[in-house]
Amino acid sequence: MREAGVAAGTVLALLAAAGCTTAARPGAGAPTVTSAPASSGASSAAPDGAHGWSRQRLKGAIGKHTGITRTAKPTVLNGLVGAVFTRNADGDHFCTASVVDSAGLNLIVTAAHCVWDPKLGQRSDLVFVPGYRNGDTPSGIWPLVAVTVDNGWKDHADPDVDVAFAVVQAQNGQQVQQVLGANKLGVNLGYQLPVRVTGYPGTSDVPITCSNNTVEQSPTQLRIDCPDYTGGTSGSPWVTDFDPSTRTGTVVGVIGGYQEGGDTPDISYSSYFGDRVQALYDRATQ
Repeated sequence: MREAGVAAGTVLALLAAAGCTTAARPGAGAPTVTSAPASSGASSAAPDGAHGWSRQRLKGAIGKHTGITRTAKPTVLNGLVGAVFTRNADGDHFCTASVVDSAGLNLIVTAAHCVWDPKLGQRSDLVFVPGYRNGDTPSGIWPLVAVTVDNGWKDHADPDVDVAFAVVQAQNGQQVQQVLGANKLGVNLGYQLPVRVTGYPGTSDVPITCSNNTVEQSPTQLRIDCPDYTGGTSGSPWVTDFDPSTRTGTVVGVIGGYQEGGDTPDISYSSYFGDRVQALYDRATQ
């Protein structure tokens, strides 16, 4: 499970301190991970064990990777990706989302478990903060005003449709896609794709990006091996055919699905973007 809202102390900031490389895991290529320098400040705190990511567990994740070679390599931020907060940028950050192309120019995609609890219903008072960095909101704060999730998720948290589309409110007379652009939605593109995964760990005020190949976890699930994707990265987009000049591509997954994204920081999952996700997108854009 990759939701988070935990404190980001000096030690925990190591999770997103710099770029790194690691050896290949079975069934996948060697991932490449980069991040911008971590903030020296602390983010909003939450109790130990929030959403399954206790401070002790996060410290264990850091210790596991202290032997990995890291280099200081700032990341050019993908402005289509942002952190999801409660209330405003001073609230709890617990997920990630990104802009996806739509006729209304106002749609983002994330994990269903980020925005809808099958027992409690839709989460309210959420905002999308694209390009969030060290407390700055360079592209504004966009409230979520409508959420679309599959009935299978609403009824019994079906991991095969742990995907949500949300309409965000226009700001200053402009829609979010007019300001930032958007990734295309990719469905039924197969199981083995080179992708970039960008997300905001709950322990950092800057995002991390990992590049690797996806593999088939099951006919309805994708998997990718990338280190340090801890709580807060649920909803992070998996983007293929990335164009460096436009900084856009095609989103073929989001961290979620099996184990609500993964129970360890090194392996992440996504519901497969097939016919059910296409139908969900069609509902969201009607």
